[in-house]
Amino acid sequence: MTDSHPTGGDPAESRTTEHPVHPVPSTRARELVRGAYDTHVHVAPDVMQRRVGDIELAQRFVDVGLAGFVLKSHYVPTAERAENVRKVVPGADVLGAITLNASVGGLNPVAVEIAARQGARVVWLPTVDCTNQRESRAQAPAGAVPPMWAQIQDDLAARGIMAPAIPVVDDNGPVQALRDVLDLIAEHDLVLATGHLSGAEILQVVRAAAEAGVRRIVVTHPEFTSQRVPVDAQRELAEYGALMERCFTTPHSGKVTWEQFYEHVRRVGPEHSVLSSDLGQPFNPPVEDGLALLADGFLANGFSEDEVHTMTVVNSRRLAVVDAPAEISVDAGRVRA
Repeated sequence: MTDSHPTGGDPAESRTTEHPVHPVPSTRARELVRGAYDTHVHVAPDVMQRRVGDIELAQRFVDVGLAGFVLKSHYVPTAERAENVRKVVPGADVLGAITLNASVGGLNPVAVEIAARQGARVVWLPTVDCTNQRESRAQAPAGAVPPMWAQIQDDLAARGIMAPAIPVVDDNGPVQALRDVLDLIAEHDLVLATGHLSGAEILQVVRAAAEAGVRRIVVTHPEFTSQRVPVDAQRELAEYGALMERCFTTPHSGKVTWEQFYEHVRRVGPEHSVLSSDLGQPFNPPVEDGLALLADGFLANGFSEDEVHTMTVVNSRRLAVVDAPAEISVDAGRVRA
């Protein structure tokens, strides 16, 4: 294994545009991730600068053979946007979501119900406003790039309008508002993503979600600075059917080494991981390249094509496709869009 950049491509193939120079995925990787969804992207319009807009990205996904993506915002629901983008670019399956931060009322069952009726696919538990993220004293490694939302949160605090942190558990376990939200996620067969909760909180939430009948669960970037979920805990979460989300930006921004990133996937099992990009920042690679760059990195570090295909195509479709079974045999052959 190596701690170098994941791409195995020729540096001479890197883009030179108004954006920084970035590696370009190999043709092999492009073909391997064909038909996948990127289940975690941040694109314009947004409350902070983004690299690309949702309509332009949808056409780029069509051009490179990707099935679609999930629009994530830390602050606003995105199902309406997604529906409009699908109308403009019919070949791209762009999906909406809601993140239960303070701007939508926190653990708000009404917001979840409305989002579900609008066609949202993913419900993220609190991210920037959860107790763990607010109270985290974890330090990112030297040189790590801070998340863009940190400036927004600092601005809100400076203006005196920072909402209280949102607890998801208390001394008695998951709070009632969370249980109400989980019931709605199960009823509408939505995807539950755990947001920026701590490892201990995630375990309680995933247990409660399984009990409530939630069929599709994602542990959001467990290597993120404020989370750092231990491998043993990730293995336990996988036993409940949860997929560990491995985001390109987490190691790319220096929050974890590439070596640790690959090691965690290997120890937990590729079949229990789903790859996503978490891209859209102006200084990072193009969003449509994220999955293929990850594929190049995993291939260069000893993972098989079938393992990479499972993490990108099979598992992303388990989450994104409404009528897909919650569990798909990894021996069922390659999935193609």
